[in-house]
Amino acid sequence: MTGFNRWLLAMVLGALCALPLKAEELSKGQTIYLPIYSHIWYGDLDASGQPRKALMSALVSIRNTSLKMPVRVTSARYYSTEGRLLKEFAASPRTVPPMATLEFFVEKSESAGGSGANFIIQWEASTETNSPLVEAVHTDIQLNRTPTFLTSGRPIKSE
Repeated sequence: MTGFNRWLLAMVLGALCALPLKAEELSKGQTIYLPIYSHIWYGDLDASGQPRKALMSALVSIRNTSLKMPVRVTSARYYSTEGRLLKEFAASPRTVPPMATLEFFVEKSESAGGSGANFIIQWEASTETNSPLVEAVHTDIQLNRTPTFLTSGRPIKSE
C-alpha cells in the first residue's frame, strides 16, 4: 500500500468515526435475527477437498438497554444451516428487567446447527422503549489457540 493510499484510508476511516451517532428508534417489540456459528471452517483443503472444522460454543446475550422498562423475550428459536428448527430456548416468556441480561448457551458439542445456524428472537414491551442489544460470543478455548468472535443481531420484519 502506498503512502497516499494509507493516508486516504486514514482520512476515510477518520471521517466515518466522526459521524454523529443516532439514537435507535423506540419500539414496543421486534423480531431479531442473530447469526450463530456452531462450527467454523478453516485452514487448507484436505485430500478429500474439505477444510478443517472447529466446533464453537456460543453465548447468546440479550441485554435490556432500557433504564426503566422491562422487556419480555417471547421466543428464542435456534435454527440449523438448512433452516430446520433445532430448539426453542424460551419455552415460556422471560422478563428481562431494566439494564439486565438474559443469556442462552449453545454448547460446543452441539454441531447440528452448522456454520450457518441462527437464532430468531422475539421480544415485546408494554410501552415503547429502547431495543435490546442482542449478540453472541463464539469461542473454542484451547491451550494453544483460542478463536473468539462476536456476532450481532439485527431487526427483521415478521412475516
